[in-house]
Amino acid sequence: MNLENTPAKLLVTGGAGFIGANFVHYWLNKYPEDQVVVLDALTYAGNRASLASVEDNPQYTFVHGDICDTSLVEQLLLDHGLDTIVHFAAESHVDRSITGPDAFIETNVIGTHSLLKAAKKVWLDMPKADGLEPLKHRFHHVSTDEVYGTLEPNDPPFSETTAYAPNSPYSASKAASDHLVRAYHHTYGLEVTTSNCSNNYGPYHFPEKLIPLIITNILNDKPLPVYGDGKQVRDWLYVEDHARGIELVLREGRIGENYNIGGHNEWHNIDIVRLVCQLMDETFARDPALIKKYPSALQAAAGNSASLITYVTDRPGHDRRYAIDAQKSRSELGYEPVESFESGIQKTVTWYLQNDDWWKVLIKN
Repeated sequence: MNLENTPAKLLVTGGAGFIGANFVHYWLNKYPEDQVVVLDALTYAGNRASLASVEDNPQYTFVHGDICDTSLVEQLLLDHGLDTIVHFAAESHVDRSITGPDAFIETNVIGTHSLLKAAKKVWLDMPKADGLEPLKHRFHHVSTDEVYGTLEPNDPPFSETTAYAPNSPYSASKAASDHLVRAYHHTYGLEVTTSNCSNNYGPYHFPEKLIPLIITNILNDKPLPVYGDGKQVRDWLYVEDHARGIELVLREGRIGENYNIGGHNEWHNIDIVRLVCQLMDETFARDPALIKKYPSALQAAAGNSASLITYVTDRPGHDRRYAIDAQKSRSELGYEPVESFESGIQKTVTWYLQNDDWWKVLIKN
């Protein structure tokens, strides 16, 4: 499938979530003639306000619904003549998967299977029943580096050939969904691609995640929780660079292949926390108006945000290190992150300071 030749018609599942919403903004900005239909159940991490700026775009349609509703997905594919699914919808918070794994199996495994069934029926089975060739299509599945398990400090980064070894209910559910996507390609001929990405950061990130949690807790003068010794290592990727990577997979990726999308940017969690503290202190020092806007940010105003760092008991089965080898994406797709970490993290801090109307309603008192 070559999306260059004709305007694409995309179904974006989970498009009101963090990465999905950023992808929708990116795609509609770059491809204004394409049609984008967002399907989102608007659970706790789905926020329609993240898509407010595109609500009036005639090329955009929002549907409040569940990916587990196979008949709804089928109807959307038919009614809108959709030829591409970009599947973001997922329960993704590891802590929540430990305390309540059922929702992760339901959404990540059963939900993905529901989408695959609908895609197979509309794009393959229905044309075949009429004596026609399959409709042109692509099913792109967005996964995570967590399916590969954990790395020791000197281990090489995860590649596409690394064996799966998920360690949490979340990563196990994503691994299962990856395998289902692969099976629907090899068994039925569904044209699929999968991408496994490293930790994303940027605008519209739900405040329970590490970087926005640190920013918003500083603004509310709340403790900054750090699991264990804080030496867990993650590879950080600016969310728009992830959207750009998915675009390249859709346009240049080989059917049936997996592509790792990473930021080449490993950091210890504690160092990320300290960096955000430093940036917040510096930003408050440069702009005294912030002290009036955020009167609760007492430590940031005093240039001492790091005093809020609080070490807490490590979570069960906490993977020590993730790192992505994106050589395949570089060589086959020409993928490279555009945003440096220095510029990306500053953009992220600035976005949260300027968009408190978005995140304040999401924070529990």
